[in-house]
Amino acid sequence: MQVLSNARRASRLLLSPHLRNSEAPHSTSLPPFSGLTQRDFWKVTTDPIHCFLSKAFYSSGVDTVEGTPSEDVKELYDKMLDSVKVKRSMPPNAWLWSMIENCKHQHDIELLFDILQNLRRFRLSNLRIHDNFNCNLCREVAKACVHAGALEFGKKALWKHNVYGLTPSIASTHHLLLYAKNHNDTKLLVDVMKLLRKNDLPLQPGTADIVFSICYNTNDWELINKYAKRFVKAGVKLRQTSLETWMEFAAKRGDTESLWKIEKLRSDSMKQHTLITGFSCVKGLLVEHKPSDAVAVIQVLNQTLSDTKKSGINGELQKLVSEWPLEVIKHQKGEDRKALAASLKSDILVMVSELLSMGFEANVNLEDLDRKEDIPQ
Repeated sequence: MQVLSNARRASRLLLSPHLRNSEAPHSTSLPPFSGLTQRDFWKVTTDPIHCFLSKAFYSSGVDTVEGTPSEDVKELYDKMLDSVKVKRSMPPNAWLWSMIENCKHQHDIELLFDILQNLRRFRLSNLRIHDNFNCNLCREVAKACVHAGALEFGKKALWKHNVYGLTPSIASTHHLLLYAKNHNDTKLLVDVMKLLRKNDLPLQPGTADIVFSICYNTNDWELINKYAKRFVKAGVKLRQTSLETWMEFAAKRGDTESLWKIEKLRSDSMKQHTLITGFSCVKGLLVEHKPSDAVAVIQVLNQTLSDTKKSGINGELQKLVSEWPLEVIKHQKGEDRKALAASLKSDILVMVSELLSMGFEANVNLEDLDRKEDIPQ
């Protein structure tokens, strides 16, 4: 019975959360049943991964590649943990950078964040270094989280106050936003934008580019307007690409009120139209039954665009005829759809006719204007 009691106490000792997180004392008397040296004893009892592996990785009795850390990551983790826990010295920076580069799975990232916390604690208590790691390291950590699909850990890299010694930056944010863009993930977009505000990270023109693109690709008009207002209010100077996306989206929906407000912002920062912003205005004018004004805009584009860009006018005209009417009609309600379909057909014909009469080579197939069966009911 005494032996059984001792074994139970030993088991509780090895799994104690207190011992996993505490520093090893300078000396200890080893229990007679351990069979370990003093150094080996503290390496086992203070190694967080010892308990983590036993509880998380092997609890199901199945050992898979996805269920365990990568070999290189585990080896680097053990070396760094041994350095700060046993040798009481800061490990070489190259080990940490190598670990970040080798993270491939969720479990690799879990070890990475554990060692970051241990390194921060060691820097603070032993080296009296209160500063966080630099923002370059934080950026690479966020990148590794995205690469491994560990998005919740990636979000932690954006926290201003954290136990990992990370310094959040807008560059770290962009890694997460690009993941959201590639996966059309508006939920992640919303989460990241909340973290930006909560942690006082400054909005940048590049951030708007990614955010607007996600909203456009997911057809979320309300969301792009919500964040556009936030960028404008923060004084962010929107790039040409952001304005193009926003204006094209407004034209696609037939929202001329919003379109002219965006056009005002564009004209304040850009002297000339691009092909996309110009044709967005052409579409807005057609919605407002102003085909002659639309022709005037196309004339300006033909005069101001470079030869390379000018060659795209015919392509945009064809898309305006064959794709855009059905798209904009889809966003109207009830009887407004039929009325708009009739007016667009009439106004587009007038516009093309005026272009031809002026000698403009408008090689446009107008047959798509008669596709009544495609008009949403």
